[in-house]
Amino acid sequence: MKAPPRLQSLIEEGLIDTVVRQLMSGKEAMVFVVRIGDQTRCAKIYKEANNRSFRQAVDYTENRKVKNSRSARAMAKGSKFGRQEQEAAWQSAEVDALYRLAAAGVRVPQPFNFHDGVLLMELVTDAHGDAAPRLNDVSFTPEQALQHHATLIAEVVRMLCAGVVHGDLSEFNILLAHGAVEGEGESVDFPVIIDLPQAVDAAGNNHAQRMLLRDVGNLRNFFGQFAPALLATEYGAEIWSLYQAGLLSNETPLTGRYERSHADVDMQAVLREIDDARDEEAARQLRMATAAGA
Repeated sequence: MKAPPRLQSLIEEGLIDTVVRQLMSGKEAMVFVVRIGDQTRCAKIYKEANNRSFRQAVDYTENRKVKNSRSARAMAKGSKFGRQEQEAAWQSAEVDALYRLAAAGVRVPQPFNFHDGVLLMELVTDAHGDAAPRLNDVSFTPEQALQHHATLIAEVVRMLCAGVVHGDLSEFNILLAHGAVEGEGESVDFPVIIDLPQAVDAAGNNHAQRMLLRDVGNLRNFFGQFAPALLATEYGAEIWSLYQAGLLSNETPLTGRYERSHADVDMQAVLREIDDARDEEAARQLRMATAAGA
């Protein structure tokens, strides 16, 4: 296929050889399958801010650190240069998160290069070598649902122990890959977490708790369709309480149960959570309608 303008420059730079096809177009980026020598990889082209429909970006960029003091001042003032720098910081956030989480052992696509707003990374594949499906395109037995849910809860914990909250985790940005897994005798299906430009620092973002609870709630609700017993679990609250108490590690046993405090309820936080849930459901319905019409 003809290379989009943003990828043509990478061809001219010798960073990719050919563009095979478009893989997807999401709310903050378009993804293409590309060839680099004998390797097949992904090229993720980030959309400009005015074309991006991601909700409440301010919640995700809160307290993100910028090393260049001039850039930080410009971003705070909201100047044209500042907006450009903020956009660059948004785009590079996923690259930083991918390297950070891969080093922590979280299953994410391997990043290879980041150039001019384009991220080159691993193409996650299924058993046939094709692009791996998203969870929302797959049905599971109760046993499979319980297994993948447990795996993803462990990944959420691993991410949090690395200081990261995904912030938009759901069945729409988790792929079901196939391959060899350490400790397994044969190739198996396993989840790979994608789409991380909105990842937040667990200790430095005031919305991190709410985002983690929503991430874990999305996992519960999706897999609960196949294994209803999961709908009664409260892993999110349990994980966050252990994290706040300094008791969370990758080996911490979890029960899925949590006894809530009888302290006064923060009604503003509750109402905001309701608004988030409503927006999330509207976005989910839109994605499903778009997928059905494709």
